[in-house]
Amino acid sequence: LPLCFPEKLWRMLESDQFRSVWWSEGGKCVAINKDLFKAEVLGRGVCRRVFNTRHIQSVVRQLNLYGFTKLQRDFQRSASLPEFLSEEAAASAHSQILYYYNPSFNRAHPWLLGTCKRR
Repeated sequence: LPLCFPEKLWRMLESDQFRSVWWSEGGKCVAINKDLFKAEVLGRGVCRRVFNTRHIQSVVRQLNLYGFTKLQRDFQRSASLPEFLSEEAAASAHSQILYYYNPSFNRAHPWLLGTCKRR
């Protein structure tokens, strides 16, 4: 039987093969480096493809269908111009990283994966 989307994602997270996706927030969230994910996962040839798509939006759609919610990262901004510009550069690099949360998708509770159903 082919694996469903959450199972594929879980295996990717547990594998040391992918640098573009990892556990975050103590294993409660999925972090995806958008640009690296496009090249590393979605840019694979047909025979080595993990997901049946080449588009990040299709992966995001699957995350939403399986009950994942996107987490926003809020940054406090400094009043001084040099610090503000430095923080802006860091935030811009950080914006390439997407964070998704699903209460049934938790590294510490792998048995919950079975409850991660498509809406």
